[in-house]
Amino acid sequence: MELGPILRALTRNRLGVILIALQIAFTMTVVVNALFIINDRGERMGRPSGIDEANLFYLRSIGFGNNYNEAVSVAEDLAMLRQLPGIVDATFINSIPLSDSGSSGGFMTEPGKPETLVAAALYRVDAHAVQTMNLDLVAGENFSQGEIRERPSNENTFPDNVIITAALAEKLFPGEGLQAVGRTIFTMSDKATRISGIVRQLQAPWVGSDFIEQSILLPENTIDGNVMYLIRAEPGQRDRLMAEIEERLAASNPDRILRDLRSLEQTRERSYRIDSAMSQILYAVIGTLIFITAMGIVGLAVFSINRRRRQIGTRRALGASQGEILRYFLLENVMITGTGVLVGAVLTIGFNIFLVQTFNMPRLDWYYTPLGMLVLVLVGQLAVIGPSRSAARIPPAVATRSV
Repeated sequence: MELGPILRALTRNRLGVILIALQIAFTMTVVVNALFIINDRGERMGRPSGIDEANLFYLRSIGFGNNYNEAVSVAEDLAMLRQLPGIVDATFINSIPLSDSGSSGGFMTEPGKPETLVAAALYRVDAHAVQTMNLDLVAGENFSQGEIRERPSNENTFPDNVIITAALAEKLFPGEGLQAVGRTIFTMSDKATRISGIVRQLQAPWVGSDFIEQSILLPENTIDGNVMYLIRAEPGQRDRLMAEIEERLAASNPDRILRDLRSLEQTRERSYRIDSAMSQILYAVIGTLIFITAMGIVGLAVFSINRRRRQIGTRRALGASQGEILRYFLLENVMITGTGVLVGAVLTIGFNIFLVQTFNMPRLDWYYTPLGMLVLVLVGQLAVIGPSRSAARIPPAVATRSV
């Protein structure tokens, strides 16, 4: 067996072996947790919002002139937008999904029980919102145009009917699902409202929210001189219409300014830019650590081989084949990297527990640790193949040379 000679050889260079094993352990701890974070961020960035992002865009209209009448302006603007070629539909809306800006509220199934409050994003829209956003109305009915009201900003009222998402319905009425249509819910001020419809999905504006799938549509427009238009274009028409509509709206009313013209795809990119940047940084860290670790393994192997050239030559003279010499150093490296990944497995789990408790990160899936161990062992073997092959080619004559 070669284990005995290998162990004796390793003990002669204990410091180098320990340092490389610790480097492997550190690399595994960082790499495994970094890959888990990247995967978690990727799943988060890939979540569907429930709307037709590819064809949606929006802009804000802010009135400032003495002759500006918001109610009239909104009606005229929407009538003009909806008849333009290339536009599927348009609606006013108080906030945009994925924009990281909006309003929210709490709702109860019984009045006077704040401990049962369920949070939800609030979208103030008209009867065209379902078609504009391409929402899937899975139960109940859409708003009628007669239900849409204009609410002064200083008025503390709530509409009689609302449309909610399926996730919010399940949160409010567990187990009932779509049967929640027709049920009554209450605001924090105990105002009652009836659920008239349920849409399959509509995400909240805040991408990091704990209640991102819980949203509610209110059939009203708050009159405060500031209105957002959400517009859905036919496929391939969005970019052309964005410039055209901005010009048309600017020309139609001089008593306002237009701002924040963006597509939903641009909004998604802006909102997830931190997650995207984090993933890129972590990829760079992973690549750097693996490269440094591989170079450390190569360096240790070269140093070990150079110290044992006469020993290798002697083994060759006694009949050892090149394959046996190659196997010897590969097995030696497995023992070093194996020790490193075992220590790394403990550190990986410990570091993940720290992240969970300190930063509310998700728990590491069980398969990440064994996969990380396997990958680093393979990296170690690939790194040592070159020096091991050089050692295997050392001729037997080396044993007869003087030092």
